Amino acid sequence: MALRLKPLSQQVLVITGASSGIGLATARMAAQRGAAVVLVARSEESLAEAVAEIRKAGGRAEYHVADVADREALQGAADLATEKFGGFDAWVNDAGASIYGTQEQTPVADQRRLFETNYWGTVHGSLIACAHLKPKGGALVNVGSVLSDRAMIYQGTYSATKHAVKAFTDALRMELEVEGAPVSVTLIKPASIETTFQDHARILMDTPGVMVPPPTYDPRLVARAILFACATPRRDLYVGGGGAAISVLGNLFPRGTDLVMQAIGRSSQTTGETGKPERRDNLYQGRPGGAERSSLSGTPQRTSSLLLEAQMNPVAALAAAAGFAALVAGAMLSRRR
Repeated sequence: MALRLKPLSQQVLVITGASSGIGLATARMAAQRGAAVVLVARSEESLAEAVAEIRKAGGRAEYHVADVADREALQGAADLATEKFGGFDAWVNDAGASIYGTQEQTPVADQRRLFETNYWGTVHGSLIACAHLKPKGGALVNVGSVLSDRAMIYQGTYSATKHAVKAFTDALRMELEVEGAPVSVTLIKPASIETTFQDHARILMDTPGVMVPPPTYDPRLVARAILFACATPRRDLYVGGGGAAISVLGNLFPRGTDLVMQAIGRSSQTTGETGKPERRDNLYQGRPGGAERSSLSGTPQRTSSLLLEAQMNPVAALAAAAGFAALVAGAMLSRRR
């Protein structure tokens, strides 16, 4: 069957991790663009508030309470989408948690729990989505990270989970292509995004609070990338040139990147701000959501990403690059004359 994705306005999306951060931004934006959405997370109060807000604005939304580590509970989201909307056309695996600390500081139990959410939650969601989408077609969008490519000091376990998500996603994509299944599989690789990620982190380091290294980007940029992938087949999408640069440098100059991270890793990821205490540490249970961004003052967020625009519009990007090259060549020729 040929791979054809519906326009976003005609789609039903299931979005995990949708009570805050990137997931919430994606649900709101999708509904604004005419899609129906099923929001999935652990905090029922936050989900109910988000759905009420979307409906008040004229959107179509439902919610399902589930821990993505529990496949049976997560299956309920697919069942709800079928009951309320006749099925779904795209599934977004965004749910995640984080730990800041050294590898020696991090208990094995915490590492296992982080994998249950970040890795196994993605596996569960992907397999549920494929079972539904293979007969009719659709899109699977997994949210990885630039840390899928390069490990970050003091976020070692988180980096490991995102490496695993990348490997699983890449293998699944190949297997579906060999099978001829009409399912688009995209891995989104955000850079440092100013979300509740740092509010929700488990902190094992000696610091009042943590943050993501600058430059930071608006979560709605990631939402744009996700929704683009729901309607347009893409293998990977990076969000934020700063993070993509780390991936490239980490591959080209691994030892040099090690040394840079060792030098600035602590100062760029710790802060004297504590944020809202009620949001702290969602590793084992859900915390209040309802916000796309963190409660830290943070650094100014970048609201655009030329790299993302180039990936979403490669022809226009090539034309612009060619035009710029022609202008430069013309200027150089004029100077020579």
